[in-house]
Amino acid sequence: MSNTPKSGTKFGYELQAKDGLARRGEVTTAHGTFQTPAFMTVGTAGTVKGLTPDQLRTTGAEVVLGNTYHLMLRPTAELVDRHGGLHKFMNWPHPILTDSGGYQVMSLSGLRKITEEGVKFQSH
Repeated sequence: MSNTPKSGTKFGYELQAKDGLARRGEVTTAHGTFQTPAFMTVGTAGTVKGLTPDQLRTTGAEVVLGNTYHLMLRPTAELVDRHGGLHKFMNWPHPILTDSGGYQVMSLSGLRKITEEGVKFQSH
C-alpha cells in the first residue's frame, strides 16, 4: 500500500514479511523511511531528553515520536514555526510521528474548552 498526497510528498507503507499474525513493514515519508514494528524514541517537547541529535542518530533511531499537546504548550507552535518547522527545530531530518492531541482532549477535560474553532487548553 502506498500513495502520493496532493502536496507531492512521498508517503507509503510496504509489507516486508509476515509470520502468522506478526507483520514487518517499511513506512516511507518525505523525510525518510523506518521499519515497523518500531521502537520510537520520544521527543515530547521537541527534544529527546539527555541526547543530542547526533547522539540519537548513533543509537540507530529511525523515527522520533512527538506529542502535539506538549509541543503546543512548550516550545509553542509559533516558536517551532519561526525555526522552520519541527524537523529544523529538533535538528532531526528523519521521520517524526506526532499524535493528534486527541488523548488530551478527553483526559484533560477539566482543562479544556471545545469551540467551533477547535480546542483551547489551560496549561496543566
